Amino acid sequence: MAERATHGRRSWMGAMVRWSRPVAGVAVGVLTAAAELLFLLLAGLVVIAVSPAPAARRRIGTTTVRYARRIGEWERQRLAVTASEPTPPPVRATGPRVLGYLAARLLPAALGVITAGLLVVGAVLAAIVVRSFVAGTMTMAGFLLQGLIGAALLVVNLQAIASVATLDRWLARSLLESNTRQALERRISELAVSRAGVIAAVDAERQRIERDLHDGLQQHLVALGVLLGRARRSRDPDKARELLVQAHEDVQRAVDDLRDVAWRVYPSALDHTNLDEVLSMVAQRSATPVKISYKVPVRPARPIETVLYFVACEAITNATKHARATLITIEIEARGTRIEMHVRDDGVGGADPHGSGLQGLARRVTALDGQFDLQSPAGGPTTIRAELPCV
Repeated sequence: MAERATHGRRSWMGAMVRWSRPVAGVAVGVLTAAAELLFLLLAGLVVIAVSPAPAARRRIGTTTVRYARRIGEWERQRLAVTASEPTPPPVRATGPRVLGYLAARLLPAALGVITAGLLVVGAVLAAIVVRSFVAGTMTMAGFLLQGLIGAALLVVNLQAIASVATLDRWLARSLLESNTRQALERRISELAVSRAGVIAAVDAERQRIERDLHDGLQQHLVALGVLLGRARRSRDPDKARELLVQAHEDVQRAVDDLRDVAWRVYPSALDHTNLDEVLSMVAQRSATPVKISYKVPVRPARPIETVLYFVACEAITNATKHARATLITIEIEARGTRIEMHVRDDGVGGADPHGSGLQGLARRVTALDGQFDLQSPAGGPTTIRAELPCV
């Protein structure tokens, strides 16, 4: 008997949990739909206000789509939690589809308000019926009849709420997810572009290494040979000793240059420590102060760390040489199955996204199914965003 009672309580609690998830999901969805409506209205007003300036309009449009995708990802996460489903992949739909999804969510939000309002009204009426029965103004037969009618209406109301949640999930799948054919075509296109990008990035890196060796290390070695020749031919011991000291200093500089070139080829320190500590060493050598925030509980795969390292180093170099920045901030954070890095500097901005260095970084990121974004308006600040899978 005790086991049956325990099993009955568990079944009852399980049913309550199953029905409470759609109710909570619809209630939260109503609130988020109101916030999304406000977002769309503000974005529309801003676009209209800057319509005379095409460059500003494009920049505002890009920013709006980026935040709309984040909102869409949050909505899919909410729907996944409500339906007890795994974490969905990132949103890759086009800007118009994402904005259309936010606008279409007004329909399930309106239906959610109606169904939730009916549920609240039913709860108030149920409280009135119970109070009347306790006060003795309602007979037992009337109380049972009202309870039977209320239970039937409650089941209908809960089914309506579940239907609203199903409609919300259907809209997300229809507008934020591509069908199989579209996904395959997009994937083939991405692979073709990333393959060409990898080849171009490798060629550019080879040219850069050759240039660094020719302009840096080779010059030091030539100067070293001249110094050693002068020291060998000198008949003055003091002069020869001075030339040897200078040659030793040139050897140290040549070793440093060779180490820098090797680190640009592959950061060997990642073999022994994680990305946080390696970037801290880079920050110590930087002429511009660098502030690092690293929030990744599980160490990502080596290729992911390597790409993030190169993005950070290139951003630090650009900010120091060209942006006249006084502070560089690097933020690396894990977000579900993705890892996201932001590199910001307070320099003059105006970075060219079509430059060879930034184009090489974009190719490295997209080759690993990542996303690369640059925001660098004239006057600053400059923000580089790289998003990569955690594994």
